[in-house]
Amino acid sequence: MINNVTLVGRLTRDPELRYTGQNTAVATFSIAVNRRFKNAAGEREADFINCVIWRQPAENLANWAKKGALIGVVGSIQTRNYENQQGQRVYVTEVVVDNFQMLESRSAREGASTGGSYSAPAAGGQSFSGSRPAQSSTPAPDFGRDADPFSGGSPMEISDDDLPF
Repeated sequence: MINNVTLVGRLTRDPELRYTGQNTAVATFSIAVNRRFKNAAGEREADFINCVIWRQPAENLANWAKKGALIGVVGSIQTRNYENQQGQRVYVTEVVVDNFQMLESRSAREGASTGGSYSAPAAGGQSFSGSRPAQSSTPAPDFGRDADPFSGGSPMEISDDDLPF
């Protein structure tokens, strides 16, 4: 059986770090993951996925990741249930995270919230904001999905001897 989950999204709130009775760190958080398609109104919707991470990685996440941070997680889906105080059965589905990776620097994220001086379109139409170092007059590459990498250049010269067939 395979139970493997890889997600990339933004933290919807600061991770909540707690400790069990045996002094084991556990952090809970949720991430907003964009869907691949747009709805009828042309807007991109997101799923909000609950996650839990244990031990040292939980402490690291709580210390370094804050609300809005772009994060990648790898783990597995786990379901559990319990009876609440009203006697009702509550079912929970969450991602148990084995590993995480911060996918942007803190300065890039904070630059986006303070109106950074550089904004380039990224794959999927999202923007990355931050400060841009001084460069020569070479234009910034356009990594947008609609950009044609072969436009504006001269045709490729390939002889028949270079072909493998």
